[in-house]
Amino acid sequence: MEIEKYQIDAHNEKLTAAHQQRFSFAASENAKVEEVITKLIKFQIAIPSWALGTGGTRFGRFSGGGEPRSLEEKIEDVGLLHKLNQSSGAISLHIPWDIPTDYDAIKSLATHHGLRFDAMNSNTFQDQADQKLSYKFGSLQHVDKGVRQQAIDHNIEVIRQGVALGSDALTVWLADGSCFPGQLNFRKAFQNTLESLEEIYAALPDAWKVFVEYKAFEPNFYSTTVGDWGQSLLYASKLGPKAYTLVDLGHHLPNANIEQIVSLLLMEGKLGGFHFNDSKYGDDDLTAGSMKPYQLFLIFNELVEGMDAKGIDHATGLGWMIDASHNVKDPLEDLLQSVEAIMISYTQALLVDREALNIAQQENDVVRCQEILQDAFRTDVRAIVQEARLRTGGAAQPVQLYRGLKVRENLISNRGLKTVATGL
Repeated sequence: MEIEKYQIDAHNEKLTAAHQQRFSFAASENAKVEEVITKLIKFQIAIPSWALGTGGTRFGRFSGGGEPRSLEEKIEDVGLLHKLNQSSGAISLHIPWDIPTDYDAIKSLATHHGLRFDAMNSNTFQDQADQKLSYKFGSLQHVDKGVRQQAIDHNIEVIRQGVALGSDALTVWLADGSCFPGQLNFRKAFQNTLESLEEIYAALPDAWKVFVEYKAFEPNFYSTTVGDWGQSLLYASKLGPKAYTLVDLGHHLPNANIEQIVSLLLMEGKLGGFHFNDSKYGDDDLTAGSMKPYQLFLIFNELVEGMDAKGIDHATGLGWMIDASHNVKDPLEDLLQSVEAIMISYTQALLVDREALNIAQQENDVVRCQEILQDAFRTDVRAIVQEARLRTGGAAQPVQLYRGLKVRENLISNRGLKTVATGL
């Protein structure tokens, strides 16, 4: 299914008067509104191929029907999202779940939908049907050099796949670690992992980056070989200038100060990528901004301040991606909601009065600092985000139009009710 321009135009026409009234007020309150809109138009958030089907808990998975059965259908679904919000102009693939059979055809299909290929994701946390050696006790950290080499070779193959598609980054997330004390030697596990990453790093093309993702726990619960941002930074620093830390919002212990983490990583020039989701307890992978919208704003506040201090282009300097799992929502509706929440938080951060905040900080005026931040956070910027979307041909209300056009019903009609997305 494809959404046509006339359908978006008809939807927007019905909402024009109300939007113009809200936007005029927002513009009158914010002198930087045109500068902000320019940045919003450029800001694109990659959609992971594995988020297009219904996700699962450890107990079950409840398909909603019409899920993408192939890489081609996944690209078509991201194309639907991008057509609606004009902010989802990239797709991130997971290998071996998404191996193309015809690279030229896949690239042509992506171009048709206005998409590029974001970072490639390797998978050494599952055993595949044709796999010779098991990752049950780790991959890049494994005590057996044969297992480590198998994982290294897989990552190098993922790089090759990415080159063929026009990607320029590799994300490495490891499930490696231990479940019980004494199960492994921490130092040797770190050294094995570093040596493995060094071989992968050596295979990177000149213009490529590698993102080392960290996670505090799960599936191993006693130790994780890349357990926090410090360990990731240590690997990235030892590997070289093409290696960076990747921050996933769900990959922290409860109450971690993620905004401070991103600030310091930016200061060190080692923040490479960002995965958006939200959580109540752990790595819940909920809709971005659904649980802790103020935290998301505070993180963006530090991202904007840090990128500006370093002269980093907001749109292209870092890798932006959603990484969530949907079990009770329509996955495409959930992704539309996540993108909207991200754009709202980004907009609010752009409206922070940096000069006033800096003065208040220098004067240790704690109350004033809080007032400045909360003034931006409490500003209703939805009309500004909507204006940016309208100027690029998107829908005024993406979820509303998605439902009005009965997109899920059409997908079920075309693909079937019992389809299950490839991958997870």
